Amino acid sequence: MKLFRLIFTIALIIPILSCKAQSQKNEVKSNSVASSEKIEAYYFHFTTRCTTCRTIEENAKLNLETLYPDMIKNGTMSFQSVNLDDASSESLASELGVSGQTLLLVKGNKKINLTNEGFMYAVVKPEKFREVIKEKVDSLLK
Repeated sequence: MKLFRLIFTIALIIPILSCKAQSQKNEVKSNSVASSEKIEAYYFHFTTRCTTCRTIEENAKLNLETLYPDMIKNGTMSFQSVNLDDASSESLASELGVSGQTLLLVKGNKKINLTNEGFMYAVVKPEKFREVIKEKVDSLLK
C-alpha cells in the first residue's frame, strides 16, 4: 500500500515539476517588441509539453479571441505561440527575458506575466483564468 502511494505521489508531482514555469519579471528591455498601442500576448513553450501547458495556451488564446474579438480582428491585439526550442525564437525570448514556459501580455514598455495564474487556474478553474486575463488586459487598455 505504501509503495502504491509513493508511486501515485510521484506520478502526480513529475508533470508539475517538468513544466519549468518562468518567474515573474516586470519590465520589457526594449520597445521594439510591441508598439505602445498594440497588446501582444505571447505563450512561450518548449516542444515537449504537458497537458497543463497546452491547456494554458488554448485557454489564453480562446479567452482573448472571445473577450476582445474586435481588437484581434483589427490587429491591435495578437496572440503568438513561441517554441523556445526553435532557434528563430531566441531573440524574442532574450528581449523579453524569457527562458521557460511563460504567458506574457506586453504593451509598449509594460509587461504582465500571467504564468502563475495560468498554472493555477487554466485547468481547474478556467472561469477564474478568464477573469484574470480580462482584468489584466483591461488594465493595459486604460
